[in-house]
Amino acid sequence: MRNLLIQLEQEYAHEERGFFLERVGGGVRLCSKPEYAPYIEALGRTSRSGPLSQAALETLAIIAYRQPITRPEIEAIRGVRVESAIASLIDRGLIEEKGRSDGPGRPIRYGTTREFLVRFGLQSLADLPPIDSRPTAEESQPQLELVDP
Repeated sequence: MRNLLIQLEQEYAHEERGFFLERVGGGVRLCSKPEYAPYIEALGRTSRSGPLSQAALETLAIIAYRQPITRPEIEAIRGVRVESAIASLIDRGLIEEKGRSDGPGRPIRYGTTREFLVRFGLQSLADLPPIDSRPTAEESQPQLELVDP
């Protein structure tokens, strides 16, 4: 089966086809090629949801890297309430309940779903970029040197 998928993947990548195979979430999916997006959109096919808000993206990143994690833990990291962001992420199928914590009140623990992997084009959570790979605040700021006149 694996050899057949590899063969199909190579065949579809090299031929004039409107689709290709993509490996995501431990499986494969058949995708339309990006250059055909305008035609598909013209047919009325759009994604089932709009873009994520900044709050939802930040909440999703925390959950992806720290899962399973509770709402109070997320709020402690973000410094704001996250109920609506969590509700939005659940509605979109990007996160789900992963049980309950043993802490006071037994809060729900959240984690990402297979749909998260598929939507972000990941094979597994191991494909997430390392947290320390992004530039620090100092590195992202332009460095100015004082020059004597």
